[in-house]
Amino acid sequence: MKAGIVGLPNVGKSTLFNCLSSAKAQAANFPFCTIDAQLGQVSVPDERLTRLAEIVHPGRIVPAVCDIVDIAGLVKGASKGEGLGNQFLANIRECDAIIHLLRCFDDPNIVHVDGSVDPVRDKEIIDMELQLKDLETLENRMKRVEKAAKVGGDKQARTELDVIETYQKVLLEGKSARTVTFETEEEKTAAKGLFLLTAKPVLYVCNVDDTSASTGNAYTQAVAKAIEGEHAQMLIISAQTEADIAELETYEEKQMFLEDMGLTESGCNRLIKAIYNLLTLQTFITAGEMEVKAWTFRKGWKAPQCAGVIHTDFEKGFIRAEVIKYDDYIKYGSEAAVREAGKMSVEGKEYEVQDGDIMHFRFNV
Repeated sequence: MKAGIVGLPNVGKSTLFNCLSSAKAQAANFPFCTIDAQLGQVSVPDERLTRLAEIVHPGRIVPAVCDIVDIAGLVKGASKGEGLGNQFLANIRECDAIIHLLRCFDDPNIVHVDGSVDPVRDKEIIDMELQLKDLETLENRMKRVEKAAKVGGDKQARTELDVIETYQKVLLEGKSARTVTFETEEEKTAAKGLFLLTAKPVLYVCNVDDTSASTGNAYTQAVAKAIEGEHAQMLIISAQTEADIAELETYEEKQMFLEDMGLTESGCNRLIKAIYNLLTLQTFITAGEMEVKAWTFRKGWKAPQCAGVIHTDFEKGFIRAEVIKYDDYIKYGSEAAVREAGKMSVEGKEYEVQDGDIMHFRFNV
């Protein structure tokens, strides 16, 4: 999983990236401070691993991880290569999801590339550039499939052409591709194959001042209204507050700081969890003396697919899966006690793995 942080210059992308990642991107008060996309790896917060470790006493705890990319700021004309447009758009294309950071705070000491704070305008600038690039992609694709669809009678090409025309209509209305829902599997496959930028799932992150971290403000209210019907999610966070939290050494100090701010969990934790939810990702767990480890899978996957996350041989030679529900493991206190209570289930190839399942796979290759 890879999520890219995008936004106009000077909205706090690098500050947020530094909080999320152990990597340290340069953060400064001028446009294009970030020129090259920077990659950091972030652990996915999961309190269940800690509780299981208290029971199992493993050699180590291994959380799930995701990649976060700090992408250069975008300006008007990016779709035509202005500023760092071509590089920016290429970086977005490689990401699974977009973290669209919007400046929702006033500070005369931090310059705004357009001279004033207006997160809805900023959002529309980036939306328009991505939509223009998608229209260009669709136009080029249409040239290749139109003849096969209309003259050659190619059914697959006809479906793709219909999808292209549907997307074009929506984009020309100033809407993003993700607002479109297709019904048939053929249409969904054709849509996915176009790799449109505005079809990617988006989490709008409103970067506010510290006094608005728990409540939001007029700017965040405007953003919430602007994204209605977009099939996108929104999160309020104070990047500077997160930076202050990151400087604290102990867990207790961080919790006290959060309580003083009126928060129960750090914005970084909430952001990573929101990205997981946005991409319909879930976690199954393996627990033993060597390690307690979280493994990422997509919601709806069957047991063999999840076994393949650990090793391809597990999927190829899948026999069965032994499954313990997390709550049962915590309740009975050990795998042996769960077995004795009859709470371990044996599942076959059609079992749909659930978030938090503790799994043990049997296979033969």
